[in-house]
Amino acid sequence: MGLGRPEAPPLEQFLAIGLDKRTAQNAVANKKVTSNLLAVIKEAGVEMCDKAIGNLLYTVATKYPANALVHRPMLVQYVVSTKIRSSAQLDAALSFLTNAGPEPFDLDKFEQACGIGVEVSLEEIQASVKAIVDENMDAILEQRYHINVGSLCGQVRKLQPWGDAKIVKEELDNKLFEVLGEKTEADEKKPMKKKKEKPAKTEVQTTVTTPPPSEEELNPYTIFPKPEDNYKVHTEIFYSDGSIWRCHNTKELLDKHLKATEGKVLTRFPPEPNGYLHIGHAKAMFIDFGLAKDRGGSCYLRFDDTNPEAEKTEYIDHIKEIVNWMGWEPFKITYTSDYFQDLYDLAVELIKKGLAYVDHQTPEEVKEYREKMMNSPWRDRPINESLKLFDDMRRGLIDEGKATLRMKQDMQSDNKNMNDLIAYRIKFTPHPHAGDKWCIYPSYDYAHCIVDSLENITHSLCTLEFEIRRPSYYWLLVALGLYQPYVWEYSRLNISNTVMSKRKLNRLVTDKWVDGWDDPRLLTLAGLRRRGVSSTAINSFVRGIGITRSDNSLIRVDRLEYHIREELNKTAPRSLVVLNPVKVMIMNLEDDKVMDLDAKMWPDAPADDAASYYKVPFSRVVYIDRSDFRLRDSKDFYGLAPGKTVLLRYAFPIKCIAVVTGDDPEDIIEIRAEYDPLKSTKPKGVLHWVAEPSPGVEPLKVEVRLFDKLFLSENPGELEDWLSDLNPNSKEVIQGCYAVPSLAKAVLGDKFQFERLGYFAVDTDSIPDKLVFNRTVTLRDSYSKGGK
Repeated sequence: MGLGRPEAPPLEQFLAIGLDKRTAQNAVANKKVTSNLLAVIKEAGVEMCDKAIGNLLYTVATKYPANALVHRPMLVQYVVSTKIRSSAQLDAALSFLTNAGPEPFDLDKFEQACGIGVEVSLEEIQASVKAIVDENMDAILEQRYHINVGSLCGQVRKLQPWGDAKIVKEELDNKLFEVLGEKTEADEKKPMKKKKEKPAKTEVQTTVTTPPPSEEELNPYTIFPKPEDNYKVHTEIFYSDGSIWRCHNTKELLDKHLKATEGKVLTRFPPEPNGYLHIGHAKAMFIDFGLAKDRGGSCYLRFDDTNPEAEKTEYIDHIKEIVNWMGWEPFKITYTSDYFQDLYDLAVELIKKGLAYVDHQTPEEVKEYREKMMNSPWRDRPINESLKLFDDMRRGLIDEGKATLRMKQDMQSDNKNMNDLIAYRIKFTPHPHAGDKWCIYPSYDYAHCIVDSLENITHSLCTLEFEIRRPSYYWLLVALGLYQPYVWEYSRLNISNTVMSKRKLNRLVTDKWVDGWDDPRLLTLAGLRRRGVSSTAINSFVRGIGITRSDNSLIRVDRLEYHIREELNKTAPRSLVVLNPVKVMIMNLEDDKVMDLDAKMWPDAPADDAASYYKVPFSRVVYIDRSDFRLRDSKDFYGLAPGKTVLLRYAFPIKCIAVVTGDDPEDIIEIRAEYDPLKSTKPKGVLHWVAEPSPGVEPLKVEVRLFDKLFLSENPGELEDWLSDLNPNSKEVIQGCYAVPSLAKAVLGDKFQFERLGYFAVDTDSIPDKLVFNRTVTLRDSYSKGGK
């Protein structure tokens, strides 16, 4: 373009190189395509060109490999000079450059790979057309002019990849005419689609086959690249002045990194120690630790402890313990505070480069200036002045809130995370790990990426809300000339009928809406463990939902419960407990008789395996659940009623012969029944029960806690008054439940299936003479009914 002449608007430039109007308009609508295409036109040095060349330039702008940008001007010149004149040649060139990357290459090999200088004669095309027509003659004679000509052209181009596509099509049409002659009336008609014949109905049962699982389903970590492939452009930072930073590792940086790590995968799990971990962190652990384990690498447990006001040693100890409980073993435990000196030294270097400055704006002023896209009045202060003030900040000579260190990024950028983010702020608060050595602390945006680089992390994995911070992440590493990890964002784990924001969880705990961080109603990992959920079930659930980037999905809590049941069904022995007991007198059983009956611990317990059974006493006084008795029977009721027979699980059929009531006829005090020792009666239902272990001795008493969803709405986090959505019936404590004697030996960590009631676990509130059981999950499984 001529010097001194005003640059035409992008749309005009795109139309001038021969793009059709719709393609040009679509290009303008896409900021990235617009920027790339303008750069390509500039590299081509053309104002107008042939449509064929323009279309190839557009392909270069939209498909060029980001890891080989240094070679793009060379490719553009090949297009403009028509040495590359077909899409097949350009595709071959792009493939070659993708493999070459930013490194120098042999130009002769490049031209050979792209067919440059290869002239395909008409005779060669005609010979290839004849060969393909002869090969497909049977189909041509059968389908005549309804044959798929595009498929035939593709077969010819495989033989002559550098042949002119237009000539190939013309010669193929000529050859078909030579074979078939003039089109007939039938040739002009559109072919009728053949209807598939319905198979005859048979009584034979067919087997439904499911497709084999994909590679990603078998191994979710296949989506991540190898460490040695980390030379491609990670992201493009578009500045408000039109310039672009294309962030990627140089060969020197990558080689140094690979030498330090020996080519192994290094990840990190970086929780902030300001609360207990929840099930969303279980997904993060599964990805961070899981990828490292899958690739034979290592994963750091790194505490992101840059905010001393919110962090506690209690949280640090909990996180260490719960990571191990989840089945993960850190390669090394580190703290961001371990790198405070390195971070400070790099901040000084950033100031010296003119890429950071000390600012005195208040938080309100910072917000106002960002909204107006205005520079801070201190943005362009002299470097030496910022160096001195930053040193004063470090030495505690400036009051808290009176100064910050800000990165000099781009205040006019549409991405607010590039609007001169704060790197350091003053806090006269002792640090739980670093002590009182520092009174300035780095921000997350400043420290996170640098520590990733210093620890030689290969894959920096985080949730999608951090995607908008990616330009800032790479801006800082490029500015300091540091190695750049591969960043990949995945969707947050959002589960129905709960909240997972640490701020909201902290509010629930602090204001005593729940009974601590390990309340079984919370989806904290401590709460799930106390409820009786195992780490195996949690990891199975996380693996089942996969590593996706779909961030608007809400996973129903039923899906988690499905995985919990699947595991407990295999691991929890059966037992008998009656929650709301009502007395049943067996009138035809002797007062002092007690029978020890065998009850199955497992549904498929073999008859000859004594270890799969436990003893339950059957005596004259038995207790069933009050809900299993009615004075008036009905067809849909399978419990006990006057004159009706039911089976006591593992025992005998009993028949109600009388009922003792209080002053209120509905107040059942005692049921009188007779048992059938020969088991000859056919009962309608099967009930769970507990009997006196010996005459006059009360059964084992236990406390049972039943839990329901903590919130009534599926997505309470979206509600303005989210606390008003708390479920008032989320916890029910039942005292005086009766249990079989074998449960007296239960200890913390034991889990059972209480038959007909659900799965239960011993609670931490249990003491030797008073056991407490939490219901982990009910027996009902709505998730699997709807399909796994």
